[in-house]
Amino acid sequence: MDSFEEHRPLLLGLAYRLLGSMWDAEDVVQEAYLRWSGGDRSEVEEPRAFLITIVSRLALDQLRSARVTREAYTGPWLPEPVSAEEFGPMERAELRDTLSYATLHMMERLSPPERAVFVLREAFDLPYDAIAEIIDGNAAGARQLHHRAVQRMAGGRDRFEPAPADHSELLGRFLDAATSGDLDTLKDLLADDVVAWNDGGGKVRAALRPVDGREHVFAFISGLLARYEVGEPTIVEANGAPAIWISVDGGEQLVAFDVRDGRVQGIFAVMNPDKLDRIRP
Repeated sequence: MDSFEEHRPLLLGLAYRLLGSMWDAEDVVQEAYLRWSGGDRSEVEEPRAFLITIVSRLALDQLRSARVTREAYTGPWLPEPVSAEEFGPMERAELRDTLSYATLHMMERLSPPERAVFVLREAFDLPYDAIAEIIDGNAAGARQLHHRAVQRMAGGRDRFEPAPADHSELLGRFLDAATSGDLDTLKDLLADDVVAWNDGGGKVRAALRPVDGREHVFAFISGLLARYEVGEPTIVEANGAPAIWISVDGGEQLVAFDVRDGRVQGIFAVMNPDKLDRIRP
């Protein structure tokens, strides 16, 4: 097998973690393939390291321009949900954690260099000197960027660590409460500082600002359940964790959750049809 094809799932996973979009990730990986196939590889001793460098630099350039586009996006911009199977085996917890939907969403608060250093260090365990070469810096600077990124990602917590078992169990309780109309239980499952994001991309009707706080999120969900016809929910896998596929008022959406300490901390409703093709059941 050609070295590029051998590493393609890894490269897609890298580009996706950096960009939050499989469309953009595929473009980056295709450009990397063209450079790989059209270049002189006689002096390439480590194809994996060489390809990671190419994809990281291309994704960084793409990310810098994407940030401008996302600032003009209609309403909140959320990552494109995908199946973890796109990226091959997830042998290490760090690979799973950096693919989780909540982590990808939090990465949006990082600068492009911070995001690159965070992903390359956390997910792919690259040494700081190798990361420095990719971002055109030095090892000390890369270490500082990583420290800053971890601090910004933590958001006041020691470390972001999704709990898959808790996630699945709480999602089941949330669904049971919503479908049975048990609003008291539904409200109790929401954290005090829960936030709900809705991404319609200007193509479907959606809240244009995040809904913040338990009372407001509960009122928002209760209003949806009371006002619109809600289809039968389906549990799907999105970014390595359970999520809900559901139709509301005839429109399909994928709803992912950030679960912490037995409560729903974040709700991510992706309604933009351009972002749903890969995850549609």
